[in-house]
Amino acid sequence: MKRAVTHRQEALISSGGSICSDMSRRIPWRAILESRASAWIVPMSIVAIWQAVCVLELTPSTLLPSPMAVIDAARRLTLTGELPLNLGVSFLRAIGGLAIGGAIGFFFGLANGVSKISEVLADSTLQMARNIPHLALIPLVILWLGIDEEAKLFLVSIGVFFPIYVNTLHGVRSVDPQLVEMARSYGMPSRELFGLVVLPGALPSIFVGLRYALGVMWLTLIVAETIAAQSGLGYMAMQAREFMQVDVVVLSILIYALLGKFADSVARFLERACLSWHPAFQRERGVAP
Repeated sequence: MKRAVTHRQEALISSGGSICSDMSRRIPWRAILESRASAWIVPMSIVAIWQAVCVLELTPSTLLPSPMAVIDAARRLTLTGELPLNLGVSFLRAIGGLAIGGAIGFFFGLANGVSKISEVLADSTLQMARNIPHLALIPLVILWLGIDEEAKLFLVSIGVFFPIYVNTLHGVRSVDPQLVEMARSYGMPSRELFGLVVLPGALPSIFVGLRYALGVMWLTLIVAETIAAQSGLGYMAMQAREFMQVDVVVLSILIYALLGKFADSVARFLERACLSWHPAFQRERGVAP
């Protein structure tokens, strides 16, 4: 009987050792897949499949140019100076609209979140205006401002205003009231209470609004530049459409995607830097909260 038990124990130990060895072999793969570089696995796989489809001529090049053709178009437009010019114009429009609309939305979000009087006076009106699709204002904006830079800045500002406003207002309202009461019980002045308690507590929601606003920013800019513009990436894509330059159209779409990814990465970097004290980001870095 003892001998049978011993054999069973040995079998369990050996099976356990094999499981551990299998797990040890799997750990490096898990670490690789959880690294930040693995985020490019899916996009690069899509590009590889895209190139294979074009090489095998499964689709005509007039409908879907190959990645190499798109790269060649980027090189050609860079040498002529057209791509850097339009890229710079679109980038400045996006940053300008984000700065204007984001600043106004941040101000109203803080004011309505802190002051009950300001909320009663302004929030209902802003919530009604928020339900109007800002892209539906394009015909009216063209009549008011023409197709100059003011029109694009206005549309982008309206697009980024509401995500930042709503999330800032939500963040201020979501601050733990017990923390506020405790700070007041210690005699903390109103300015220090706002700067040390209210604003840090609202930052997670504010950054969510910022990341959402960045997506709306590029969406609005694309539409504005394709409808009413004489320069920019959207204008470049529309001109390429007129001459059936599909590679340039695809290039413009990919540039918008890369710019959006870059903007989101910058926002996430700022989020991690400003919220290093937050338990969620401490766990992400492996630091005990």
